[in-house]
Amino acid sequence: MWSGPRNISTALMRSWGNRADTIVCDEPLYAHYLTQTEVAHPGREEVMAAHETDWRRVVRWLSQDPETGYRVFYQKHMAHHLLGHIDRGWLAKLINCFLIREPRAMLASLAKKMGPPSLADTGLPQQADLFDALWREAGHGSPPPPVIDSADVLQAPRRVLALLCERIGVPFDEAMLSWPPGPRSTDGIWAKYWYDAVERSTGFAPYRPSSVALPPDLEALYQECLPYYTRLHTHRLR
Repeated sequence: MWSGPRNISTALMRSWGNRADTIVCDEPLYAHYLTQTEVAHPGREEVMAAHETDWRRVVRWLSQDPETGYRVFYQKHMAHHLLGHIDRGWLAKLINCFLIREPRAMLASLAKKMGPPSLADTGLPQQADLFDALWREAGHGSPPPPVIDSADVLQAPRRVLALLCERIGVPFDEAMLSWPPGPRSTDGIWAKYWYDAVERSTGFAPYRPSSVALPPDLEALYQECLPYYTRLHTHRLR
């Protein structure tokens, strides 16, 4: 599941992780990404010390079948962590899906966590480029890679998750709609900086239309984000 930051990506990981047949992993390329960038993410030194920074080792692990006893290996990825020098041949072994969020609320939330973001920090160009590349490789007679929008998930979680499961050939499970509160052993060490709301959650939050007023210094970035989001949004499951 290729997402951008400040989406419902962690709640969606909780949803899949609550299935008895599924094992999950949390942003496995994050530590390598931090070694290659100067972004001021909370706890960056801690993340690099605690998690694998060699992308080759990470990719070998991600390319394996699920552990014994599990049917599904759910991988939560940030699209901007897939840096240009990382070989992408392993992606052919996966079912690649995309989670998007309308960029206005995402930008406001991201800026609170890390200061003024760049276009690359949003992950939207990387999502769109990866989506286009995967669809091109599949052949445009094929259906596009599955895209879900966070607003749709929050408005109708059972319906949208059932559509996603049907699209990827996995039976829908009611366990995906609620989960126990608290942390998980599969959470990244960065959870203490980012996951406070998710750790209190027991299911998807009710949908609330965004009424965020972006500060003037983010308005231009919003306009840059919008074409990427709109292109992906056109192909979402609905």
